[in-house]
Amino acid sequence: MTSSSASSDLHDLGVAQLAAKLAAREVSSVEVTQHFLARIQQEKLGAFLATNADVSLAQAKAADARLAAGERTPLLGVPLAHKDVFVTRDFPTTAGSKMLENYRSPFDATVVGKLGSGSDGQQGAGMVTLGKLNCDEFAMGSGNDNSAYKPVKNPWDLERIPGGSSGGSAAAVAARLVPAATGTDTGGSIRQPASLTGITGIKPTYGRCSRYGMVAFASSLDQAGPMARSALDCALLLSGMVGPDPDRDSTSLDLPATDYATDLIAASAQSAGAKPLKGLRIGLPTQFFGAGCAPDVLAAVRGALAEYEKLGATLVDVSLPLTELSIPVYYVIAPAEASSNLSRFDGVRYGHRAASYTDLNDMYKKSRSEGFGDEATRRIMIGTYVLSHGYYDAYYLKAQKIRRLIAQDFQTAFTQCDIIAGPVSPTVAWKIGEKSDDPVANYLADIYTLSSSLAGLPGMSVPAGFGAGGMPVGLQLIGNYFKEAQLLGAAHQFQLATDWHLCQPPAFE
Repeated sequence: MTSSSASSDLHDLGVAQLAAKLAAREVSSVEVTQHFLARIQQEKLGAFLATNADVSLAQAKAADARLAAGERTPLLGVPLAHKDVFVTRDFPTTAGSKMLENYRSPFDATVVGKLGSGSDGQQGAGMVTLGKLNCDEFAMGSGNDNSAYKPVKNPWDLERIPGGSSGGSAAAVAARLVPAATGTDTGGSIRQPASLTGITGIKPTYGRCSRYGMVAFASSLDQAGPMARSALDCALLLSGMVGPDPDRDSTSLDLPATDYATDLIAASAQSAGAKPLKGLRIGLPTQFFGAGCAPDVLAAVRGALAEYEKLGATLVDVSLPLTELSIPVYYVIAPAEASSNLSRFDGVRYGHRAASYTDLNDMYKKSRSEGFGDEATRRIMIGTYVLSHGYYDAYYLKAQKIRRLIAQDFQTAFTQCDIIAGPVSPTVAWKIGEKSDDPVANYLADIYTLSSSLAGLPGMSVPAGFGAGGMPVGLQLIGNYFKEAQLLGAAHQFQLATDWHLCQPPAFE
């Protein structure tokens, strides 16, 4: 087993590489955990909201004991951190809000248990939790500057946002503070920060990962997913996250867990050659390549697509005509569900309660006014309005009808192609505070991710180059329902042929 002095480059290793070293007993989980905890103590990105070295090291020791006993599961002993919307017994859970400041959950979210030590008598994958990661309040935002505690900085440029709402997760992975992290994607909150920080992230089909223990924002949209450096790493993590949870999440799909990593490696071996993606049809929606996308982003995306052609894929033009309606539809449906979900935070059972008040109604008003930030308040008010008497049919019901039409557009497109590709974000990461006074500008940043979220489709962001200011650009890949393996395979072949996913911020090397 290596000494600490010989393991100074552990943070340069991805999930698969660390797992291989741990399985070979070349390094211990305790050693790896100590290494990352030391890096986290020095971080100045605002990525972490909570750590607990004693808990993390205890989990690492337990993982080492399992390894010493001969257990060889794919993720055993590998560290990760969780977005702070997943409840955890051993760490506080705030959802980036003062409303839940210092809240401690009596149980772990299903995703946390499956990746960690397990729950309900089931043994988990044995990953080590390093802490909880900063996020926009209740996962509401595109820049991670809506956190009630501190904004997160992009490790490629500390004056820029990392994307949101999973910005803490993206920044931590990009800066090599953790090899992997969990995120949640409601309207693009895994894919957009992954794109803006130069990492890989995937949102699976809605229902593939249990939502039990995720602090709810919009229940028909929220979905957990992994964020890491490569498609292979994401495949390993997603394999540990998916699976039915019928007793605790009625929206989880009754589909067995899938070993995406083994399938990925097997498919790569079968397709080895100069044209490993021969026969793959990639659809390019005309609405994704118009004037609304910055030229530098389009140039990077076009370059990535040219590489796919070299790998044997065929590019075909498709149309998603209702793309521009995805923004108004999303910002009716999501706030409506948020207003319902966040009504539980009233200062009575748990969460923030005002220090002084005159009666019950006054307590409600003060507790919620003090506990919720501006963006959460804005969305609660919008959601309450569109659900109110006289406006439900005009706004919410009509938005749901258009949502169905958006999903049908995708199914029409998939008759012509296997995967849909395009930009993730219309621009590279912007300056912190640049859009703070204009919420609509933030909303427009999600134009290319919202439609697939509304349809419940899987999608991912793959590092594809750099744009203005040397900032990362991601290529978005969208698949049909349950086609996560196909997306991961296409991304993996691209990453075998390129090294964009290996680039890291110079200051964090």
